[in-house]
Amino acid sequence: MDMEAETTERRIRPLDANERRVLGVLIEKGKTTPDQYPLSLNALVTGCNQKSNRDPVMTLDEEQVTRAIASLQASGAVAEVFGSGRIPRYRHLAYEWLGVGKEELAIVGELLLRGEQTEGDLRGRASRMDPIPDLDELRRHLDALAARGLVVWLSPPGRGRMLTHGLLPEEKLEKVRRELGIGAPTAAGAEPATAAAPVAAPTPTSVPAAHPAAPCGPPPHAPAPTDVADRLAALEATVDGLQARLAALEAALS
Repeated sequence: MDMEAETTERRIRPLDANERRVLGVLIEKGKTTPDQYPLSLNALVTGCNQKSNRDPVMTLDEEQVTRAIASLQASGAVAEVFGSGRIPRYRHLAYEWLGVGKEELAIVGELLLRGEQTEGDLRGRASRMDPIPDLDELRRHLDALAARGLVVWLSPPGRGRMLTHGLLPEEKLEKVRRELGIGAPTAAGAEPATAAAPVAAPTPTSVPAAHPAAPCGPPPHAPAPTDVADRLAALEATVDGLQARLAALEAALS
């Protein structure tokens, strides 16, 4: 890894709710309305409080947005520029900050705006910024982002798999997992362990005693079975033993 890439990765940090919304809006507007970009403070506030394609819907004022801009600037994720009217405008530096390509940035931007979602929903929403033709293409980008911690899987592979971005503070990520009823994975890509259903113990075969002293049941020192195969073997040994004892008793009584 070269020095520039290493420095960029060291600057990446978790973002609070207002920072996530501000950065997500800048990414979105830079791709969907380039003629109106960079954004003035007023346009950025409006974008943050937009009701469509936002979850949750927020009501931020200029002071809250200004504070979020300042903290993002300090981290190198946002820059202030000036237009012809000398009105300050704001643009993101997310390509450099995150070290991603255009489709990957569309994916991260959509996750910043709406939070956790399924792969299918994400592909449709992110494609309005940059085309992502199918799920295979999406997953290729997601794998690259997940390898760098910029995407977090919330459920195991399969239909409706859930994910979110990797810029959440740890306590927020744990809250998301709790709300979805999903525990933290024990290993990368590992599916949650499912408790095995208990195996019913075999029912001993009942054999009428031919003599009061005749013992019944398994041999006294039979090993305890530990799995289905052992249980079956133990049951077969028990039946064989009972048959041998019955034959001996019949021979003694004849």
